Order: sequence, then C-alpha cells, then structure tokens
Amino acid sequence: MSETAETAETTAAEEASEESPTALRYKRRQAAHRAAERVLARTSALATLRERLALLDSAGDVYDLDETADMYGNGVVEALEERTAALLGMEAAAFFPAGTMAQQVALRCWAARTGNPTVALHALAHPEMYERHAFSQVSGLRPVRLTSEPRLPTADEVRGFDEPFGALMLELPLREAGFVLPSWEELTEVTEAARERDAVVHFDGARLWESATHFGRPVDEIAGLADSVYVSYYKSLGAYGGAAIAGPRALIDEAKAWRHRYGGQLFQQFPTALSALVGLERELPRLPEYVRHARVVAAGLREGFAAAGVPWARVHPEEPHTNEFQVWLPYEVDVVAEAAVRQGEQTNALLFARPWDRGGPGLAVTEIEVRAAALEWTAADVRRAVADFVALVEKVAGA
Repeated sequence: MSETAETAETTAAEEASEESPTALRYKRRQAAHRAAERVLARTSALATLRERLALLDSAGDVYDLDETADMYGNGVVEALEERTAALLGMEAAAFFPAGTMAQQVALRCWAARTGNPTVALHALAHPEMYERHAFSQVSGLRPVRLTSEPRLPTADEVRGFDEPFGALMLELPLREAGFVLPSWEELTEVTEAARERDAVVHFDGARLWESATHFGRPVDEIAGLADSVYVSYYKSLGAYGGAAIAGPRALIDEAKAWRHRYGGQLFQQFPTALSALVGLERELPRLPEYVRHARVVAAGLREGFAAAGVPWARVHPEEPHTNEFQVWLPYEVDVVAEAAVRQGEQTNALLFARPWDRGGPGLAVTEIEVRAAALEWTAADVRRAVADFVALVEKVAGA
C-alpha cells in the first residue's frame, strides 16, 4: 500500500479545512461514524473529545486518583512501567510518548553494546515505511532489508544475509502485509538464527498483545524470545497514546537517559498513563475474543462479496491472525470510499469506518479492526451489510 489507513486519517484531517472532495468526504465519514447506530469498527480517530475523555471514567478502579500527579516520569507512569514489565516477563520497562522514539532509543542502546549500528528488518516494517528515515537521520542506525516478501523474514534469510548486523527487528504482526504472523516454530527459528550471528533480537510489538491467540502462548512467553520488546498502548488497548520498551534493567536504565535526551521525559503524562492502565485492565483480557470474532467477520465478508457477485474480492488473511485484517476490492478508491460513506448516511450502519487506499490499478484496500462494537455483528449481519454496500458501489460507479 502507498499509505496506511492511519496516515490517511491524518492527511484527511489536515485537509479538513479545505473544500476539496477528500476533505468533504472526511467530514461526511466523521458525521456518519458518529450518527450511525451500528458501526463495525468504532475508531478513536473519529471519536469526539467527550467520547475520548469518557475513557477515564473508570480510572479510579486501576489507580488511586488521590495520589499526587506524576512529574517527569514518576508516580502513575512508574506504576504503568512496572505493570508492563510484569506482563511481558521482563526486568523493567520505560514509558515513551511515541513508538517511533521508543524503538530508536532501544536500538541505539543495543548498537552501543554490540558495536554494530546495523539493524536488519523487513522492507515493509514501520521504520522503513513511515518514520522519514529516522533510524539513519536521527539515531545513527543503519537499516538493512532482509526481504520485501509479504511475510515475516525466514530463518534461512537471517542466516544467509550477506553482511553482519547488530540487531534483528521483527514487527509482530507485520501490518503492511495484512497483520500477518509466522508460526511459533518459525518465530523461534528466526530468533535462534539471529543469535547464531551474535545479533540481539528486538520485537516491534505495536500489536503484540493480540498476537498471543495466534501463537497459542501467553504474551510473556512470546516476549521471552526477544532481548527487548516495544509495545503500544493505543493501537490495541485504546489508550490516548504512549508506548513502552521492556527488557533488561541495565538497558532500560540507559533507555530512560536517552528518553530525556530525545525530549520524551514530559512534565506530566497522567492522562495517557491512566488511559493505558485502563486499557490493560479492560481491553487486554478481551483481545482473544476480538481475534476469534475477527474470523467470524472475515468469513461474513468473504461470503457476502461472493453472494453479491463481486468479480474479485479478497479478505487477507482468509483467517485473520489477529483482530485486524485487510479487505481488497476491484474498484477505484474514490468509488468504494464514497459508497462506504453513503452506507453510513443512508442505512444507519457503517461497515467500513477506516479510509480506503489504492492497492494498484483498479484496486482498493482498507483495514478492518474487530473490537467491542464488532461483537454485536453476526456473520449474517455482515453479509447483509455487504449486500447494501455493493449495491451502493454499483450506483456510485454507474453515476
């Protein structure tokens, strides 16, 4: 994909002050998302400030709100770090305002220890696609690409890579390839192959929390394959933002020093930290249910498009590895994007809440995220909504 749904949301929001067709459609999609009685995926990117603030209504259940507010990383931030380290089975964790900063810090700390600033990763990994060359431009790291295939790197690719590297970075799941994961055996072999080459292993676990169902193992056992792990608090858990690096205490102590140097030691971060604790308490236990229901939704989409006579449609992966997956359709982006908005406006049910991106000539792709709102949708509900959507696609395309 040329642009992730996340980036498309940002672009549309920036254009919202203009009267371009994209900006107008963004406003309509936002209004449809708020007004529709049923939305398959309620996304925080389209939520109101009031709705987002309501997330903290139960914050008193996870942390004593009569405690003094945090200052420069103590208090509730330390509580979140301790909770995260325990969940991941690591000695310590450091909170960061953003994953881009967190991973740069972790990998530059490893580079100092290994003496090699080269980081082996996938060509579709987030730092390669969406961080404006931050590894090399900011942190003195040198990324090298193990593969560009739409899957995780294999053990043979790691063993056979033609130059040394200090760290292997694995994105779990690999979003741009369809939120895909390797098997547990494959993941184990890849990490072993890296250590055969005297490299450390770092997991880009932005969505690691929901990967446990696919692997059939608890998250601390998964994290235990790596030397360090990055996790996000907002991608899966619905927090306001924030990320953490977990690993050996000596590494984390150094990471906190670099956090200060990078400008990540903010005066107060209690709203974000509290929202993350709420997410760990409320959403983390529900992720396996979301993953299982994603398979129901995916099947409903496949069956719905087949019944509607769409000449080619793909749900990828056919059985989702996590609670997120891709939908590919044989139409221009403007056609499906307009049909998606009209469905919310005209039927009071919004099937596709996220933006659409161009997947190739005459191909459009979007992402589906299954969380609490989607649990109300049966496979039959999805099939009916697909039929309504396809009818609108045909109307827009024939206009």
